[in-house]
Amino acid sequence: MWFKNLIFYRLTEGFDHNAAPLEALMAEHSFTPCGSQELSRYGWTSATGGLTDSLIYEVSGFMMVCAQKEEKILPAGVIRKAVDEKIAVIEHEQARKVYRKEREQLKDEVILDLLPRAFSRFSQVKAMIMPRQGWIVVDTGAHKHAEELLNLLRNTLGSLPVALPDVAQSPSAVMTHWLQAPEQQQLAFAIQDECELRDSLVESGVIRIKGQELESDEFIAHLEAGKRVVKLSLEWDEKLNFMLEESLCIKRLKLSDQLKENLESEYQDEELARFDTDMTQMGLEFSRLIPQLLHAFGDDVTN
Repeated sequence: MWFKNLIFYRLTEGFDHNAAPLEALMAEHSFTPCGSQELSRYGWTSATGGLTDSLIYEVSGFMMVCAQKEEKILPAGVIRKAVDEKIAVIEHEQARKVYRKEREQLKDEVILDLLPRAFSRFSQVKAMIMPRQGWIVVDTGAHKHAEELLNLLRNTLGSLPVALPDVAQSPSAVMTHWLQAPEQQQLAFAIQDECELRDSLVESGVIRIKGQELESDEFIAHLEAGKRVVKLSLEWDEKLNFMLEESLCIKRLKLSDQLKENLESEYQDEELARFDTDMTQMGLEFSRLIPQLLHAFGDDVTN
């Protein structure tokens, strides 16, 4: 159940909600399937992936929540074909031209007609609330999806003062410097074999490098030519491997073999107990990772 991607937000005020009363508030915004004429629905679902019915799950001071979305799938080509057929009938039978405003009305009619027969796509986004540490960590690589979950939580609570961290130094500039001067990189982070470079003058000028030495003369020549690092694969504290983006978004998070072995030795047969173990360890690691990551870029100036 470990998160695969991380976007983390600072709680700018204390989070004084306990799990039991928060569960009651979340129940008012729980997920329900789309009605026959609805394009989408969004709400809270089981925080443990069905191991319990709880909408919020707390262990070791960390809280897990999960939002579920249902979206009706209406391919643009299917809608366009149905609209064109309606227009063809009107123009043939009434001998007149169908203009833009009427076409939009016909499109709305087609969508309403197709919705009851449309397939649904379901997706989930989890988040860990860390009240003592002052963070909310969302398991997604897209800020749009993270903000969607936070908006649901804000509507549930009435307010949710959070902010993305604002570090003192440009992550892109710092990561570029690490590759130019490896001896000056942060000791907790070990550079791996993958990165993405972008031309400072031409936004479309992108170079992706994987499975190569990032200290070779050929690679350094790209940096000297003015290209900057916008993504860099790192290993943190011999425990977690991930791709760090210049926005401080973490993607493709993976556990090191050593951490996997440590967790395996602690796992119990009961599935919920394993969930507890993973959630506790994940919260502890994030509690250490996030401050060290921010410190590597001059710390959060909003703190």
